[in-house]
Amino acid sequence: MTILKVYFSGKHLTFYWCDSWRMKTGRFFLLNLVVTFVVLTTVGALQWQGPFQKDIAFQPTSCLNYQLRDFLGHGSEVFSVAFSPDGRYALAGSNDWTARLWDIQTGRELHTFTGHTGGVTSVNFSSDGKYILTGSIDSTARLWNAKTGELLRTFSGSTVILFSVAFSPDGKYVLAGSGDKTAWLWDTQTGKVIHTFIGHTLPVTSVAFSPDGKYVLTGSRDETARLWDAQTAQSIRAFKGHVKAITSVAFSPDGKYILTGSLDKTAMLWDVQTGVPVRTLIGHSGAISSVAFSQDGKYVLAGSDDASARLWNLGQSDQAAWIFTGNTDAVWGVAFSPDGNYVLTGDRKKVVRMWSFGWAVKNCTPTPFPLAY
Repeated sequence: MTILKVYFSGKHLTFYWCDSWRMKTGRFFLLNLVVTFVVLTTVGALQWQGPFQKDIAFQPTSCLNYQLRDFLGHGSEVFSVAFSPDGRYALAGSNDWTARLWDIQTGRELHTFTGHTGGVTSVNFSSDGKYILTGSIDSTARLWNAKTGELLRTFSGSTVILFSVAFSPDGKYVLAGSGDKTAWLWDTQTGKVIHTFIGHTLPVTSVAFSPDGKYVLTGSRDETARLWDAQTAQSIRAFKGHVKAITSVAFSPDGKYILTGSLDKTAMLWDVQTGVPVRTLIGHSGAISSVAFSQDGKYVLAGSDDASARLWNLGQSDQAAWIFTGNTDAVWGVAFSPDGNYVLTGDRKKVVRMWSFGWAVKNCTPTPFPLAY
C-alpha cells in the first residue's frame, strides 16, 4: 500500500492510502495530543514520534497517481487552470463567466472574479503573483488584483472571443489570442494596444511568451504555430506538422523548445531555432485541449477530450509515462505546480482537481503532501 496523505486532528492521525487503484482510509488513536513530526522515509515507511512509534510499510510504485483535492464552486465547465508562482493557490476560469481562486492547503475559495459577460476561457498569473489575467468569450481581457479580487483594467480591441491570455515575463505586457485570426498585445499599465500579430488564416487559440520575453508564440485552428518578434510583431517562423487545429502552445523553461497540442490527438515538441519537430507524443484517444511544461523542462502534460491527462518524460519514449484518470468528462485545462510535484486539471464537469504524480515519476523519491492541521 502507498501512503498518500496524512492529517492530524485532535487525538487522531488519519491517513489515506491507495491499494489496487482504490482510495481507502485508516485512523489511529493517539494516546497523547503531542505529535512531534510525521515523515515519509526513504526506506519506505511512515513514521511518527510521540507517545509511541509505529511503522507502516508501503510499496512506492503501487499507486501511480492520486487525487489530493477537488476545488468546487464553478457552475459550468472549466476551460483553464493555473497555479500561482509560489504554488499556494489554484486558479480556474469557467463558462459560468467567472474565475475562482482557492487556497490549495485548505481548499477554501478566496475570491470569485466577476465582471465578464461571457465564459472565462483563459487564466494566468503575473510572474510575481500579484495580478491575475483573464480572457473571455466577451472579447475582453481583464486585469485583477490577486489579493483583493479588485478589477484593475479591461483590455479591449478584439470584437470576438479571446481564447487565450498571457503576461509577459516582466509583467509589462498582456497578450491574447483572438477569434479574429490575430493576437493582440497591450501595455499593462495603460491598456493601450501595442501590436496585433497578423498572419494566421483561422482563429488564434493559444498564446505564450518566451521565457526571456523577446518572442511571442501563437497556435491556431489553421494547424500551425507561429513564432513572432515581440517588439516588431514580425513573423519569424511557422511550425507545420499537425493535421488538425492546434489548441494549445507552451515554451520550454529554457526557451529552446515549444510544445503544441492538437485536435489530431497528438502533442508535438519542436526545436525553436529550426522549426523542426523533435518528438510526437502519442497516447490520447481524444483531442488534446491543453499542454504544459514542468518547471524543470523534463516533463510535459496534456489534457484531452478522452477524460484524462497524460504526462510524458522527455527522457523516455514517446508513449505517455503517466495517466491521470478519474475525471468523468473532457479535461480542458492542465497546469504543473512550480515545484513540479502537483498537477491541476479542469474539466467539463465543473471540477478543478489537484493531483500528485507520485514517487515513480520522481524515481521513487517521496514527495508527501504537507500536513494539514
